[in-house]
Amino acid sequence: MRFTDTQELFDDACEYPADTATLTDQLGDVEIEAPTGDTTTLSSVLTRSNVTTYESATDAYTELLSNLDEAFIGRKYYDDRGDNQPHPKRSW
Repeated sequence: MRFTDTQELFDDACEYPADTATLTDQLGDVEIEAPTGDTTTLSSVLTRSNVTTYESATDAYTELLSNLDEAFIGRKYYDDRGDNQPHPKRSW
């Protein structure tokens, strides 16, 4: 499953507020796939967090995004909005 599809999964999993134990019991074995092809379980991501209670599915999803590892980042240090080319040397 793509991590972007997990918000709906959190919506359907349980009633909120919910604690980490409840979410990991309901969804802990669900695997999410990184763009690199690596997979991890929701349980392993949620247990990295210090949050113990989620007030809503949106809170759980936000915390999931905050704790994904670098395999989910994409191309590190890539910037398509700025000038990626070295600046020409100035001859002053």
